[in-house]
Amino acid sequence: MSVETGVSAENGVITENGTSVPARAASAARSRIAALTETRVRRPEAIAEAAARRPRRSAPAGATGRLMIVAADHPARGALAAGGDPFAMADRGELLDRLCTALDRPGVDGVLAAPDIVEDLLLLGVLDGKVVIGSMNRGGLAGASFEIDDRFTAYSADAIAASRLDGGKVLLRVDDDDPATADTLEGCARAVSALAGHGLLAMVEPFISRRVDGRVRNVLTPEAMIRAVSIASALGTTSARTWLKVPVVPDMERVMAASTLPALLLGGEVADDPRAALDGWRRALRLPTVRGLIVGRSLLYPRDGDVAGAVDAAVDAL
Repeated sequence: MSVETGVSAENGVITENGTSVPARAASAARSRIAALTETRVRRPEAIAEAAARRPRRSAPAGATGRLMIVAADHPARGALAAGGDPFAMADRGELLDRLCTALDRPGVDGVLAAPDIVEDLLLLGVLDGKVVIGSMNRGGLAGASFEIDDRFTAYSADAIAASRLDGGKVLLRVDDDDPATADTLEGCARAVSALAGHGLLAMVEPFISRRVDGRVRNVLTPEAMIRAVSIASALGTTSARTWLKVPVVPDMERVMAASTLPALLLGGEVADDPRAALDGWRRALRLPTVRGLIVGRSLLYPRDGDVAGAVDAAVDAL
């Protein structure tokens, strides 16, 4: 218990003066981190307890059939940059504060993250009634020579089911010149099948990629995304519970016509012109298969620093 801030970790849920910490809590990030660490040291079982008692939705998309998800799985792949700052996401306390602010805004349905962040948010008590998607293959570390060999180093389908999450997300980058693509394809297909076996949503983020000056780059042409969407749609033994996570590229009508699977639009890097990004989302959201947004850095690290304002603008685009 912190006497100065009134922040505690009783029963594994971080509280302030006996109340679950909401997004607007005034407690410093460092105090919250200290309380989280204290819980992890003294009562590690509190994470499973918080997951077991978390109220869940009966269906992720609910009555609207649309989703607004905040993405925060970048750090698990060593990708910490946002808005020109190579270590923007390195401060976990600040990241959690921004996530709590985003999750508290009206119209935000949930979060996508790797186990460490999901469990921090469970302990903070901010995931009740939210859609929680666990990130699965984070082994293709950003900038590594083995980046395309994107192994499953985070959640498994069994762990997602045991933690009572709502689905899992896989990243699929297809590089025709890298033999490691075959293993990644197989791993993603197995994950889709396993998630479907548990009755859980599978979120697939596909790209056609290639190396430019030794670094993996995603090819964001309509033709490349049509091919990526086509490959991703056929992964696994069933596509019944598969959703796609796709960028906004030119000629989105052609891209989204490549599959009947529902799709969410990703945000990518922090935009120089947020209005242009919003306009792109609005246009793509008119397409019948596009069912929402799954955005991370653009909302959590906007150039003006106003997380709530960035999230509200994205929700308004829906």
